[in-house]
Amino acid sequence: MDKRSSKVTDPWASGARGGVAALRGRMRRWGRDHRRVAGESLLYVSARLGASLLVWLLIGIALALPGGLYLLQTNLVRMTQGWEGRPGISVYFQANAQAQLAKALRDELSGDPSIERVTLVTADQALAEFQQFAGISDALAHLSGNPLPASLRIVLRDSAEADAFDLMATRLRARTGVEEVSIEKTWLQRVQAMTGLVRRLGVVLALTFSVGAILVTATSVRLAIESRLEELRVMKLVGATNPYIRRPFLYFGLFYGLGGGVAGAMLISAVLLIVDAPLASLLGSYGADVQLAGLNLGFFVGLLALGGALGVCGALLAARQRLSGLQVI
Repeated sequence: MDKRSSKVTDPWASGARGGVAALRGRMRRWGRDHRRVAGESLLYVSARLGASLLVWLLIGIALALPGGLYLLQTNLVRMTQGWEGRPGISVYFQANAQAQLAKALRDELSGDPSIERVTLVTADQALAEFQQFAGISDALAHLSGNPLPASLRIVLRDSAEADAFDLMATRLRARTGVEEVSIEKTWLQRVQAMTGLVRRLGVVLALTFSVGAILVTATSVRLAIESRLEELRVMKLVGATNPYIRRPFLYFGLFYGLGGGVAGAMLISAVLLIVDAPLASLLGSYGADVQLAGLNLGFFVGLLALGGALGVCGALLAARQRLSGLQVI
């Protein structure tokens, strides 16, 4: 028997290999076409540098304002978390209370999962601090005893709400030897209100300026469509599909958006350089260092991605509006 005749050709396997090869060929052609269109679109945008700079600047401003508010909110939260002036509860004991009462309450509160830390200030430590900061050590030396009581400084965890302070203060007032409980939640309430205001303002500005960036890109892309209207009619006449005709203008929007993201990053960096010296002076007066949080590679990449997405949305809007009624003449 002939060996060649023993080989059986599987038509399904041959068809599968042919389908894979055809798919790879289509993918390669698709990639080459996109690279060509992207290169032509980039040349078009670069050739009209004046108009492109104006579009980039407008989109950059639209991205810089909400981006700056995001950085403000991030650093505001970080500052309140790391600052020693964080909200808490101060517990003052009676002047004649035994020192063991304060130590026992400190040990008990240290095991509470809602409390981050408890600091005990004994009567002797309170007197020493008062002498150091008041500058009247000579007058205090004539006192027969220590008039200052022991105290506890309680700091709750970041997840604690303002109502948690009231509940804990009520419980502490009922303890033996406690003279007064001072709730220091004003800072927490103000920071929560300020953070909420900045967050809502950032959302409103982000939505508003995003719509503005889309409209700016749509207007620029529409002008590009009008300048190539006759060419598009010819392409439509020879059978070009709407996605094929729309593709270069989507790349226009992408490059406009990416350029706007770069402009926005440059604007934010310029503003930070301008305010760096007065900000360092202000925070230095409180004993804090200038260490901006959120200004990293991820922030800039997100800014570019957002700009590119807004640019594509604007280009898609303009292309659909103008090309939907394109007539072949």
